[in-house]
Amino acid sequence: MMDAIDQRLLFLLEQDSRVSLKKLGAAVQMSSPSVSERLKRLEERGILRAYTIDIDPIALGYTLQALVRIKPLPGQLKVVQALIEQTPEFCECDKVTGDDCFVARLFVRSVEQLDSILERISEKAELNTSIVKSQPIKRRGILG
Repeated sequence: MMDAIDQRLLFLLEQDSRVSLKKLGAAVQMSSPSVSERLKRLEERGILRAYTIDIDPIALGYTLQALVRIKPLPGQLKVVQALIEQTPEFCECDKVTGDDCFVARLFVRSVEQLDSILERISEKAELNTSIVKSQPIKRRGILG
């Protein structure tokens, strides 16, 4: 089980995954080696899976973001999943219950690029696409 110190460390890492061990230690009143050992144990337990970065897709020219609900045609589930996995513009995809099998997010540079991607999938699935206008709540960590 996690104690308050582990939770605080994870919260701080959610805010800035590049924070130094020294600053983490100061925040929880522990030495850097002790913090390092705690992080190692969190990694070993599978609680802390990655230290990551947040890249702005717009700065890279991906000005259009879309959410796509995907319902594969009968017998096409694995084919559709493979198409999604092989298309780099899809940045995330969830397999869900309900009428659709997948809910996916993708970033593209234009409506034409979006159409091209969706045309390949539409031969094997029913699609419902929504363009993201804004994101009032960015992906946030589970600890706050």
